[in-house]
Amino acid sequence: METFETLVRAEFAPKNTYLNTASKGLLPARTVDAVRAALERAAAGQHTDMFADVEAARASFARLTGVPVSRVAAGASVAVYSGLIAASLPEGAEVITAEGDFSSVVNPFHVRGDLKVRAVPLERIAESVRPGTALVAVSAAQSADGRIADLPAIRAAAREHGARTYVDASQAAGWLDLDAGVYDYTAAVAYKWLLSPHGVAFLTVPEDFGGLTPLFAGWVSGERPWDACYGPVEELAHSARRFDESPALFGYAGARHSLALLEELGVDAVRAHDLALADRFRAGLAELGHTPVSAPGSAIVSVPGLGDRQPELSRAGIELSDRAGNLRAAFHLYNTPADVDRLLDVLSG
Repeated sequence: METFETLVRAEFAPKNTYLNTASKGLLPARTVDAVRAALERAAAGQHTDMFADVEAARASFARLTGVPVSRVAAGASVAVYSGLIAASLPEGAEVITAEGDFSSVVNPFHVRGDLKVRAVPLERIAESVRPGTALVAVSAAQSADGRIADLPAIRAAAREHGARTYVDASQAAGWLDLDAGVYDYTAAVAYKWLLSPHGVAFLTVPEDFGGLTPLFAGWVSGERPWDACYGPVEELAHSARRFDESPALFGYAGARHSLALLEELGVDAVRAHDLALADRFRAGLAELGHTPVSAPGSAIVSVPGLGDRQPELSRAGIELSDRAGNLRAAFHLYNTPADVDRLLDVLSG
């Protein structure tokens, strides 16, 4: 019987100490094999129905995030889906965001020009929702420093005041316990914690579509796509597929296998593994006299004042990020206690 450890070691063999999943996740061997095979078939003129890969990935993401597959749209970009949500709001609507949140989440609301976008500290979002607030848009885990939003409190405040909720799960899906079904909209790119190629992203919407208009609907958004290739699409998909972007098929050829691996491992097991490593790093930092940004329960650890050591660490074969002067380490399923200890050893000088 395969264990968590044997499954992971069969899929990943990094040549360095890779602690940069918050920027880009590593691809499992099965995913690399699937993309390579799809490319080779295409090069030989032996095209197959790769839309089956899109549907398999969509279904897998639905199971991982706890929503019916009918609520999941498949695309390529969080910014596109943020723009779709922004376009649905009436002129003058108030949108609450977190200060310093990722631009793909917040910028589409700003470029509208006629919305009232109010940025508040992450920990004050719930208390900032008020009568007249139309939407709360926030990342589940902050890209810059790993802080986790109090999503239950935000959801409760939004419900109390009749606001909708939009959660970007790009830094959370794959390790954080996330029930996407309790929010109006969630979006996530898959090339980070979901271990997929670039060009894969998902949007979840309510069963009634939450007032969204499929502004970029093309033939893939039709109820019967191959009958919707010419002229106006007469019948949009009855599911969230009406919000699909034309898919990057080779990305999805790999993504279905990455998401299947996460299902095999189980998000609960991945979370326990990731957080144990993050806590080990925090304990080691304390011994070295460093205090990370407070982000309890996060797989991302950000250390103020150490960002300038990123080039040195990279030369030593340890990959992580410099974000706003902070050294950001992200711990995922392919990392080990030895990776943490090696990082601490280099930081100790």
